[in-house]
Amino acid sequence: MAPLCCVVLVLLCVFYSTSATTVADIDYGGVPLWINRLLGEPSVVSLRGRIDPAWFRANNPQTCPQQCDCPIQWPTALYCDHRGLADVPDRLPDRTQYLFLQSNNITSLSSSFLANITDLRWLILDHNQLQSDKLDLAALQNQTQLCYFFANHNHLRSVPSALPAGLRQLRLAYNQISSISPGAFQNLQNLTLLLLQGNQLQTITEGELRGLLSLNLLDLSGNLFSSVPTHLPPSVQQLYLSNNTLSGLDEDSFVNFFNLKYLRLSHCGLQSSGLHPGVFNFSSLVELDLSYNKLTTTPTVPITLQYLYLEANKIQEFNMTSFCRKVGPLSYSRMKILRLDGNKLSYQQLPYDWVFCLRVLESIYI
Repeated sequence: MAPLCCVVLVLLCVFYSTSATTVADIDYGGVPLWINRLLGEPSVVSLRGRIDPAWFRANNPQTCPQQCDCPIQWPTALYCDHRGLADVPDRLPDRTQYLFLQSNNITSLSSSFLANITDLRWLILDHNQLQSDKLDLAALQNQTQLCYFFANHNHLRSVPSALPAGLRQLRLAYNQISSISPGAFQNLQNLTLLLLQGNQLQTITEGELRGLLSLNLLDLSGNLFSSVPTHLPPSVQQLYLSNNTLSGLDEDSFVNFFNLKYLRLSHCGLQSSGLHPGVFNFSSLVELDLSYNKLTTTPTVPITLQYLYLEANKIQEFNMTSFCRKVGPLSYSRMKILRLDGNKLSYQQLPYDWVFCLRVLESIYI
């Protein structure tokens, strides 16, 4: 029995180690990168430590830069990650469509590094040393097929301008960005995801995000906003503003968002006195995160809201009108999950008739 337990323990340790490596390798700014096998898209997990590079070279007749791996199963993918590279390798194969350069020491991009590549689709430069004044943007402007450009965890101070018009995802999380270059997004009508969390933005002025007609997810968490920035694209369905120091929310904070479904406002220092009663009065909202703030009462939310996170506040009053303006056969909250744990509230303090308001509730945490 003891040997069997040892084997199980070893397997669990190996699994845990592999899982930890996988999570680290597919961080990509906090939003997973989904791949489409039908399009022949390659694995997003680093090949480092998985297969001996010598095996690739012995079995792949195609040319491959010495600092990279060229797997035979993904002939258009080039894995040059985790190599300590100071520069992008020279003479990249013209067949390259997926270029992995994460976790190196690259500080600059020259106009020539993609000179012979015309069909690049992914360019991943996370965890490097990229600097705004060392980016020759002409290198990217001509990549008309480029869909994904990732430069999370670098040293950029502004959003690059002159990005290719076909871009669908731009991930620039955890840089030092304090400004957006004029016209940076003017031609990015196909962009659906923009990650700018963990930067130093204080405001977004009119016109800076002009052109983002298809934007679905916008993450501005962990910046220096003192109020909800105006002039955001109305197409946004997922808006993340956590870890900003917001002074309050007025009636018009989200007035232009007609399709907003997921709103994150945790760790913002929000107080009940600073919330306008009608700030969340829009029926499109599905999920609202107000956890880890300083609220003392439950806020007023639309009856169509399904998920509300209020944990770790200072709530000591459960106001049923926050969820139901009136209670009746056809007038009740559609709430499915309500978190109130970590507050100054007990189950016994709930009004006796709360179940008639929250009649479809699946889980409540107090």
